[in-house]
Order: sequence, then C-alpha cells, then structure tokens
Amino acid sequence: MRLTKYFLPVAKEVPAEAKIASHRLMLRAGMIKQASAGIYSWLPLGFRVLKKIETIVEEEQVKAGHIPMLMPTIQPAELWKESGRYEDYGKEMLRIRDRQERDLLYGPTNEEQITDIFRAHISSYKELPKTLFHIQWKFRDEMRPRFGIMRGREFYMKDGYSFDIDKDSAIHSYNRHLVSYLKTYERLGLKAIPMRADTGPIGGDYSHEFLVLAETGESNVFYDRTVAELSLGAEDINYEDPESIQGIVNQFTKYYARTEETHDKKMFEDLNVDLRQAGKGIEVGQIFYFGTKYSKTMNARVNLPDGSKVPVEMGSHGIGVSRLVGAIIEANHDEKGIVWPLSVAPFKIGIVNVKQSDKETSDFCEKLYTAINNMGLEVLYDDREERAGIKFNTMDLIGVPWRITVGPRGVEVGKVELTSRKSSESVEYSLEQVLNRLQSLD
Repeated sequence: MRLTKYFLPVAKEVPAEAKIASHRLMLRAGMIKQASAGIYSWLPLGFRVLKKIETIVEEEQVKAGHIPMLMPTIQPAELWKESGRYEDYGKEMLRIRDRQERDLLYGPTNEEQITDIFRAHISSYKELPKTLFHIQWKFRDEMRPRFGIMRGREFYMKDGYSFDIDKDSAIHSYNRHLVSYLKTYERLGLKAIPMRADTGPIGGDYSHEFLVLAETGESNVFYDRTVAELSLGAEDINYEDPESIQGIVNQFTKYYARTEETHDKKMFEDLNVDLRQAGKGIEVGQIFYFGTKYSKTMNARVNLPDGSKVPVEMGSHGIGVSRLVGAIIEANHDEKGIVWPLSVAPFKIGIVNVKQSDKETSDFCEKLYTAINNMGLEVLYDDREERAGIKFNTMDLIGVPWRITVGPRGVEVGKVELTSRKSSESVEYSLEQVLNRLQSLD
C-alpha cells in the first residue's frame, strides 16, 4: 500500500480525556474515531488489526472443535423474559420497541438466542457435544464509558456456547476453551493469566477470567509469580483427549491467581513471600460453566436411550476481540508509539524513501516495493513528499515491525537499512539480501 493512496489520518494531538496509552495511541495513529460516547468508527489501520485478531481467534476456536456461525445483534425480548434475565440485567441492556410495538434489545450476550436455536434443531444425545460460536458486535450501555475501546459501549466479541449431555462432558468443553484461549493469547503476543473469577450476571459454578498484566488495567489481581512464567509454546494440543486437556488446565490453574472479587487474603499470604505478586490487569476473556441454568428454564432438552429427556449442560465462553487491540497496545508500546507483535501488525514492513524527489532513489523504492508485494508480504510505502524525520515518526507511531530506509547514498552502493521497531537495531543489506531476510521475519 502506498501511503499517498491510503487513508491514515495521523494526529499530533489527542483529546485530553484520552488517559491511557492505548486510547491516546489509537487516536494519534488514526486507528479509530469517536462517533459518540463509548462508540467508535474503526478507520482502515485499526480495522486491519481488528480483522487480524479476529482471524487468529477464529482459527484457534476451529482447531479446538468449535463451529462458527452468526447471530443477529437485535434479539427478541421474549427470549430474555423466558430465561428471567430481561428485568434482572439492568440498565446496561439497550431496550428497543419496533413499529409493531414488539420489545427488542441490542444483545449484550447471546445465551438465550443460542439456547433457542439449539432447542429448535437438536433433540438427541447422539448429536452432542456441540459448541457453536460467533464473532459479533455487542452493546452494553456503560454508565461511564472510558479508556477508548477498552471500556466502550459497543464492542466486538467472540462468544461461544457449549452443549453437553452431562457435567463431565461439560467440564471437558470448559477445559477445551481454557486451553484454546491460552493458545490464542500466545499467538497474539500476550501473556494472559487465567484467574478464578466471579460469574456475575451470566451465572454458573465455574468461571475463569483471562487478564493481561498492565499498569493501566482496571482489575486488581493477585497471583503466584510462577503462573506468569508458564507457556504452551509450540506444544501440539489434542483437544479430543480429556485427560491431556485436563492436565494442561491443572498446570495453569493450580497456582494462586484471582481477581479482587474472589481474592482470598489468607490463601495469598500463605504463599512464599517471593512468589506473591499483586498488580493490575486487563480482562480480555472469560469462560463460564453454568450447567442447566438456561436449558431448564427454556426447555432445551435431549432424548436419552431410555426415552427420558434431560436438560443439556451448558457453558459460555467469550473473548473481547476489539478490547484485545487496546490490550496489545498497552502491553507493547514505548515513547515513540505502538510496537505491534508481528502476528497482528497492520503492515509487517514499511519503506521510507528519504528523498522522494531523487529519481534514482524513487526508482529503487519502486523496485523494492514491487518485489515485496510479489512475495505476498504486507508493506506500507511512505511515498509522501515529506521530510525523512516525519516519515520515521509515522512508522514508529503506527508500529510497523520492520522499516526499510532507502536514501541516495545507499542507492549509490546498492544498500538499504533494515530497522527493527522492537529493538531499534539497524543492519545494512543489499536488495537481494534484504529480500532474503524478509522471508524469515520474526
């Protein structure tokens, strides 16, 4: 992409209400624009990152055996009245009435909708287990939306719903989600710790929140330092093996890790003082097992071999896709701007032409730009008639992981400079060498 053809409204100043790094940097980098309180337009750069995160989330869900679908944003109130949550949910739910005087709502979550779908189409235990998920916009009318997309009213979320014949199977579904979430966050370049959590309005007996450690986090967290050092890495996961999956879950949940709502001061103080850690965290996902809370109320039952019917065991499992954009920035930035992990960077490579008016330099840049595009790599070519310093600042601000600098003196000897955004280290290469290096980016 040529920057002269792209839409990148970079800003020098941001509104005073942007208090945290991710909000400031997303506004400065031209990733979002506020439409109204807690509601944002996603501009091209931000949208590229959002879609990359969505792709990774969906890929890991499918690997774990979950099935993608799509449900509407607007739901009939009757379903929520049937479950008993319509009045209980509170003012966070946006209630609507259409021209036919029917009560509707903008979905904050989809337990009722998916239970209605399940009961209409599945009636036998032979069709279980099933996990269905979608990635869709949600709305919760926060009293004080703040921190940009981190606590907005409209947000993009992956929510999945599991259906099982008994509790043991339901716990395996819960465990599959926990492990697939760990894999997802690692692919996004994040260290997310599963912490025992309160179930809130979703309900249920089991729940873990996934929190990214950050000074700007809204949640107080308390944990054993050991859990923050764990990693799945390249481990091959067999999601069909309950024992193996349970082993991974045990490994990541046996250490103390809790949010403020479930914090046990005595248990925490019983830890070795060197292992005790307290800080702030950003919630980026939560999973729930709630048994028959919805299936009993809404009559979602399946037939057993003896002809009897039982309510299915259920769970729900969410990842904040749009919130992850902010969380990644909070965990990966410096005084110059964003430092994207390669997996979600809007462009992996940036080309800076330090003298656009020099024909030989521009010709060299065109050759380099064409070669990189032909390699299938995402490249942003800053071909503006601007000073080199302005171009460098733009690349640093938007967080392009690798920058290639092309100038007249380098072109004379057939050299370019490749710079890592993360380490700031630069190496000179010939055209052929830099293309070879780009094939093994890390």
